[in-house]
Amino acid sequence: MTDTRSDCSEADAPARSCSWAQRAILGAVCALVIVSYAFAARPGYSVPTRLNPSYDYYNLLVDGFRAGQLGLKLAAPPGLAQLADPYDPDANARYQLLDMSYYKGRLYLYFGVTPALVLFWPYAVLTGHYLVQKNAVVIFCSTGFLACAWLLHSLWRRCFAGVSVAVVAIGTLALGLASGTLLLLARSDVYEVSISCGYALSMLALAAIWKALHDSSHRAWWLAAASVAFGLAVGARPTLLVGAVILVVPVIQAWRERRPIGGTLAAALGPIALIGVGLMFYNYRRFDDPLEFGWHYQLSAKSQVVREVFSPRFLWFNFRVYFLEPVRWTGRFPFVREPALPRLPAGYGQPMNCLGVLVNIPVVWLALAVALLWRTQPGRADANALRWFTGAVGWQFAMCALALGMFRSSNPRYELDFLPGLVLLAAIGILALERALAGCPRRRRAMRWVWGFLLCFSVAFNLCAGVERGAEAHNNSGRALLKSGNVPGAIAQFDQALRLWPDFAEAHNNLGGALWKTGDVRGAIDQFERALRVEPDDAAARYNLGVALEQDGRIQEAIGQYEHALRINPDFVEARNALAQARAAH
Repeated sequence: MTDTRSDCSEADAPARSCSWAQRAILGAVCALVIVSYAFAARPGYSVPTRLNPSYDYYNLLVDGFRAGQLGLKLAAPPGLAQLADPYDPDANARYQLLDMSYYKGRLYLYFGVTPALVLFWPYAVLTGHYLVQKNAVVIFCSTGFLACAWLLHSLWRRCFAGVSVAVVAIGTLALGLASGTLLLLARSDVYEVSISCGYALSMLALAAIWKALHDSSHRAWWLAAASVAFGLAVGARPTLLVGAVILVVPVIQAWRERRPIGGTLAAALGPIALIGVGLMFYNYRRFDDPLEFGWHYQLSAKSQVVREVFSPRFLWFNFRVYFLEPVRWTGRFPFVREPALPRLPAGYGQPMNCLGVLVNIPVVWLALAVALLWRTQPGRADANALRWFTGAVGWQFAMCALALGMFRSSNPRYELDFLPGLVLLAAIGILALERALAGCPRRRRAMRWVWGFLLCFSVAFNLCAGVERGAEAHNNSGRALLKSGNVPGAIAQFDQALRLWPDFAEAHNNLGGALWKTGDVRGAIDQFERALRVEPDDAAARYNLGVALEQDGRIQEAIGQYEHALRINPDFVEARNALAQARAAH
């Protein structure tokens, strides 16, 4: 049977007190999650870098601000302006300015400005040093998680007094380890800085909205804080703007309570409007367009100038990759492999291997249990506040998911825009189930097995997928070190990638190239052969193996590898030239 008593305290009853033992348990869980973040975080080096924090994009932006300019403190190469089309990826590739924005001879950052304002610049002023982007992602992810953990704790104290602290601790663990943050931290580059900043600020905004919903005497102040946080979140991730509509939820609540709403409405809309005006002025000064963040002026791997950025045509494809596509499981650690992609819609950009959250992180299904909150007795202040709050979180999740669904590209790191809110609803759903089944111990035990399994599977998946992403991060670091001439450092990074992911074909291939540079031809051959055992149709690895075999004096075998590479890729010019020379020498 279902208990139909209110799941919240009386309107004027004090919130449940929390003993020191309960605080210690929840504090230990929070500490465990943050330590996991610090351990999991790895620099991404997806963009060109000189392996020096002063050349990280956000630090270049801070240096530009401190020098009195809006762009990066980095001079654009003169040759860029001489190109017929400076945004042609093939033409600008030699300048290694990937994902910077170029306009009227200056370099800008199209990633959100907020991280520079709230963290990188203050850190540089206070310490006199540059903040490493990886550490910034740890700080932002930890802040977002702590905001979620505080929310769950506050909801428990006010509205779920009968639920044990152990269940709350498990829900807190889900917020930290099943919300996609581990995957983001595994490759912490400039992209992840802006996304994690948006996550942190949007969660802080939700915390302030919860306070505004149940603290009517200070509603305007809390709502103003939420508006500031959400405005800054939009400054980090402009796509989060669609979720800002939840700022009016406390206004609607006040209106339904027949309270004056003029001040509340001003508090909800004023700060975010001022921040929005500031962002538009910033854009206008940079790109002569208040709505241009620099997207169309990217020096990207693919030209962005004439591309359709948002379209309903992309909705079904993005829904499939973000919610429905399962990963491929294997018997070798880390057990997960990227999912197969559906057929691309016309005009779609380059998709990344997203992780369908409904099948790979099944704990999110427990978000449906928040419907139990509407089966309790109405009229109690905290119960009504809880319903308003869960409705706001659900709306934010839906709007952010919809915005990304219409975007012309997909990427697993984008999921942090909507996944934490969905996991927060799932954690609230667990509390609702515990409360609803309090009068039926057998059903509650059975349900605990169900949600416990879903949670364990979700956390395990995040851990395994994070390991795979971490291997890719070490591989990227090795490539950057190899390009800078640090061959021993590159070898160490490739070795680390392969310890995490033994079947990582690209890392085997890259390690082979690094060993070849040291003169270890036999070691290089072994690594190229290992790469081909995993990916037999890798033309580049076939070519590299042929070069190494030829240097080892095994000309006939080298010729066979060159021929195989050309069968895979008939336009492989280097392999064709090497084959001709090998035949002539043989």
